[in-house]
Amino acid sequence: MATTVGVVIFPGTNCEMDAMSSVERLGGIGRLLWHADDDLGDVDAVIVPGGFAHGDYLRPGAIARFSPVMGAVARFAADGGPVVGICNGFQVLTEAGLLPGALQKNVGLKFLCQPTTLRVETTGSILTRRAEVGDQLSVPINHFEGNYTCNDEMLARLRDEDRVVLRYVDNPNGSVDDIAGVCNESRNVVGLMPHPERACDDLLGSADGAVLLGSLLDAA
Repeated sequence: MATTVGVVIFPGTNCEMDAMSSVERLGGIGRLLWHADDDLGDVDAVIVPGGFAHGDYLRPGAIARFSPVMGAVARFAADGGPVVGICNGFQVLTEAGLLPGALQKNVGLKFLCQPTTLRVETTGSILTRRAEVGDQLSVPINHFEGNYTCNDEMLARLRDEDRVVLRYVDNPNGSVDDIAGVCNESRNVVGLMPHPERACDDLLGSADGAVLLGSLLDAA
């Protein structure tokens, strides 16, 4: 049976159809989840996609974290359900306390929209099961506040617990320790700033994102 992936929409989300299309290209079923709903239905996995939820007012994700759907996402994650936050979705997950750290403005204070090369640091996450440690993936970024930061204690924990999922080969935004993506302690919630849903077809310049989203489907 095909995996059903719920894709959350907030006012200001703009990558939901990219996520839906990529999931369906990989053999899954995409289902849109409205921010005001407090029930995810019978989805097998959740993507919190990119965009500018609630206009990024206050700071990215600060308002979206209070949406009813995020309570449902938190319960789903607590029960072991696979959850991925992409770009603005990563920001929402950190604001909601589902992932550690925070995303701040890029070094240089410029919006970045460009291909990046990512290195897979662990296969022990829902997003990297189809990869090998050391694999390099070409996946684009599209953000102004993608500079990942956390305190020294948390950084040590992320390293020691093998929770850095992806690193930039050539750090574009100043993220601490070149971090592009992290996971939670249970390894079923992952956030990353690059957009794998925009790299699932060679016509887009890379199909490497299929490795990541395909892993999500496998994990569900």
